[in-house]
Amino acid sequence: MNLHPELTDAADAGAQVVAGVRPGQFGDSTPDTEWDVRTLLNHLLLWTAYNFERRAHGEMVPEEMMTRDFAADPDFAAAYRAQLDRALDAWADPAVWEKDLNVMGSATPAADVGAMMLAELVLHGWDLASATGQSYTVSDRAAAAALAAVEANAEMFRQYKGFAEPVSLPDDAAALDRALALSGRDPDWTPSR
Repeated sequence: MNLHPELTDAADAGAQVVAGVRPGQFGDSTPDTEWDVRTLLNHLLLWTAYNFERRAHGEMVPEEMMTRDFAADPDFAAAYRAQLDRALDAWADPAVWEKDLNVMGSATPAADVGAMMLAELVLHGWDLASATGQSYTVSDRAAAAALAAVEANAEMFRQYKGFAEPVSLPDDAAALDRALALSGRDPDWTPSR
């Protein structure tokens, strides 16, 4: 399963949100009560751009990148967009999608890794947009693929405290809202200032 078109859609949405973040918002709250905007922004930049590219090559990000403050760069949004493009280029090769990739010492199909990266882009893109007062729009196909990835991994992520308990929604809720709710996010969350 090659999710490159959906990843491209989600990357474009995420880059647009990152471009709308202002340094004066770095201390603001986010849907994740343990993270402020700066922490969320650094997480998003590290995992959905730098780690995303490295995964395509079967590599992991070096330890020194784990503590890097990407947000300290005045051009963090342009750097993110450029790194996202490198990651998308790496995943554009159909052969990448046929591989097994090393994920924490286990061989994992690249399609599963790509799906998890898509969920990361969509969920944290929405988190960042919500925290900074921006609207978040992603294509229906990317939202549906993110929902499928969340459905496939929700219980595992909950065991490791990556997701909270699901939020109840009407049965006819949109795919994006269902993905958010299943991951423990309230689609109606707004920042408390």
